[in-house]
Amino acid sequence: MLFFSLSTWVLALILFAITLLATGLGLVAGRKVRHRSDDLREPFGVMQAALLGFMGLILAFGLSLAVGRYEDRRAAVVAESNAIGTTYLRAQTLAEPVRTQSLALLKSFTDTSIRLTQTVPGSSEANRVLADSTQIETQLWGLAGQALNAAPTDTAPRLYVDSLNQTFDAQSTRAYGLGNRVPDEVLLLEVAGAALALGLLALHLATMGQGVFTVVLAAVLVTLILLVTFDLDRPTRGFIQVPAEPLINLRISMDAPPAASAPSGG
Repeated sequence: MLFFSLSTWVLALILFAITLLATGLGLVAGRKVRHRSDDLREPFGVMQAALLGFMGLILAFGLSLAVGRYEDRRAAVVAESNAIGTTYLRAQTLAEPVRTQSLALLKSFTDTSIRLTQTVPGSSEANRVLADSTQIETQLWGLAGQALNAAPTDTAPRLYVDSLNQTFDAQSTRAYGLGNRVPDEVLLLEVAGAALALGLLALHLATMGQGVFTVVLAAVLVTLILLVTFDLDRPTRGFIQVPAEPLINLRISMDAPPAASAPSGG
C-alpha cells in the first residue's frame, strides 16, 4: 500500500525527483574528481557496467510482474462477464416467480461488479460494494434453492445453480485479483537500484567531462519505465486502467427483453 496510496501525479513527481537527484549527485561528484579521471575511469567503468546490468534486470523483473497482474485482471473481467451472461440466460428458463426475481437481482449484481471496477481496492467504498454484492448473492442463492425445491428433477434449475456458483466465484476471484499487487519490497528495490545505477553512470561520465545530456535522458527514460510499472499495478488509480467494457456491454444487453419465455407450467 506504500505506493498504491499515492496519487498518480504525486508518484510521478517522487520518482522523477529521486532519479534526477541521484543523477545530479553523480554529476557533481564526478566533476569534483575529474582531475583523477585516468585513475578512476577503469574502476568506475566496471561498477557502472555491473550496476546498469543489475538495474536492467530488476526493471525487467518488476515490469513483467506488473504486466502479468494487469493481464490477469483483464482476463478476470471477461471471465466474470461470461459467467454472469450465462447465468442470466439460464435464469430465463426458471419457473415464475423465481425467474423474474432472479433476473432483476442479476442486473443489480452486474451493477455492483461495474461499481467494483471504479473503486480503489481496500477502500471503504470497495468494501461497501462487496457488502452489497454479498447481500445480492444471498438473495440469489435463496431463490435458486426455491427453484430446486419446486422442481428437484428438472435440468434447468440444476444448470442455473451451477452457473450461479461459478458467477460468485468469478467475482471473488476478480476482487482478490485487484488487491494482488507487486510487493512493495520489489518496487523499492527497483527505485533504489535505478537511482544507484544512474548516479554511478553520471559519476563515470562526469569524470570524463562528457555525457550530461545522455545521462539526463537516461534518467528520464528509466523514470518512465518505473512509472509504467507502478501504473500497471494500480488497476483503478493509474493512467493504465483495467477496462470494464465487457461488464458494461453485458449490463446494456440485460435491458432488452429476455430471449427465452418463462416455462409454460410456471
